Amino acid sequence: MALFVDDPSEPRRDRPIARAGWIVLLVALVIALILAMMPAPYVIDKPGPVFNTLGSTDAVGQHTKDDVPLISITGEPVYPTKGSLDLLTVSQVGNPSQRPNWLGVIEAWFDKSAAVIPIDKAFPPEVTQKEVAAESEAAMVNSQQDAIAAALTHLGYDFLISVSVVSVPDDSPSAGILKAGDGVETVNGTAVHSITELRDALQKNGAGKPATLGITRDGAARTVTVTPTTIGDTVVAGINVKMEYRFPFDVEIQLDKVGGPSAGMMFALGIIDKLTPGALQGGQDVAGTGTIDPSGTVGPIGGIQQKLYGAQRAGARWFLAPQANCSEVRGHVPDGLTVFAVKTLDDAMKALDAIRTGSGLSSLPTCSTS
Repeated sequence: MALFVDDPSEPRRDRPIARAGWIVLLVALVIALILAMMPAPYVIDKPGPVFNTLGSTDAVGQHTKDDVPLISITGEPVYPTKGSLDLLTVSQVGNPSQRPNWLGVIEAWFDKSAAVIPIDKAFPPEVTQKEVAAESEAAMVNSQQDAIAAALTHLGYDFLISVSVVSVPDDSPSAGILKAGDGVETVNGTAVHSITELRDALQKNGAGKPATLGITRDGAARTVTVTPTTIGDTVVAGINVKMEYRFPFDVEIQLDKVGGPSAGMMFALGIIDKLTPGALQGGQDVAGTGTIDPSGTVGPIGGIQQKLYGAQRAGARWFLAPQANCSEVRGHVPDGLTVFAVKTLDDAMKALDAIRTGSGLSSLPTCSTS
C-alpha cells in the first residue's frame, strides 16, 4: 500500500489564503479597537458615594481628617444614635466635553447597576454645564431646608415659613412685576406654603391667563398680576424661588459636591433621630432616597436602580423608596435588600419602627404590593 504525503519543500496552495485571512482578522480587530475607543454620544450613571446622615461628611467606608458631623444641631438637646440612615448618590461618567468611549458604554449596557443615558438627555443643548451645576446645587440647598422643616413639623415645633423670590430673568413674564426678596403668599386667593403648592396653583391657573399673586415686599402686603407661560408641560411664572424658614434653633447640614433634592427624606429622618431618644431603626443599617416638602410628602427621584445597588454595596439590609418610583424598582432589587414603598415621612417613620421592633414588617407596603 502506498502512502502519499505532502512534500514539505513544496509550498501549499492554501498558505497564502490562510495568511490573508489572518491579516483581514487583524485589521478588523484593530478597526474594532479604534471604534471602541471613540467617544460615544452617551453618559453612564453608576452607584455613587453613600453617606450616613447619622455620621460624618465622609462617604461610608472612607475617613479623612476633615471628618465632621453631616448633621449638626445647636440650641436643642441631641441624643446618641446607632446604626445608619444612609443617603445614596449617583455618579455620572462623561459630559459633553469628555464623553465615555464605546467600550465603556457597551460594558455598562451589561451592568445591572449602571444606566446608559443619551448625552442630550443628560445635558440638554440649550442648557450650559454651569447652569446644570448651579441648578443642582440650589436644589440640594433647598432640599436641606425642606428636610429640616419636615422634621421639625413632624416633631411639633412651630416656625415661620414662606416662599421667597430669588431672581427674575429679564425675559420672564414676571419681569418688572416681581423682584428678588418678594414673598409669595397666595395665588388667586389660595395660600401657598411651599414651592410645590406654588407650582400646583400656577398649574391650576393655566398658561396665558392672568394669575393674581398676593405678595409681601419690604414688609408690606400687595397684590400683583402675572400671566404665566409654559416650559414643556409645566405652567410657570418665570421666577426662581426658595423656601424661607425661621427655625427655633440651628440645624446645619454639611455635604459638599453632592447636588439635587433626592436626599431630602433621609436628611429629615436623620434630624428626627438626633432629636429623639433611642435609635429610630433599632441600630440597623437602613438606606433610602426621596425628595421631601415641608409637609412631609415624599417625591420621586432619578437613578433609583443605581441607588439600590449602592445601598446593597454599603451593607444596608433595608431600603425606603418613594412609592412613585416603584415601577423602576420592580425586578431590579439586589439580593439581600428589602425595599419598602413610602409616600410620606410618616410612612418612613412607620417602616423604621417596624424595622426596630421586628413587628409588622410583612404588612408594610412594598413596590410589589403598593
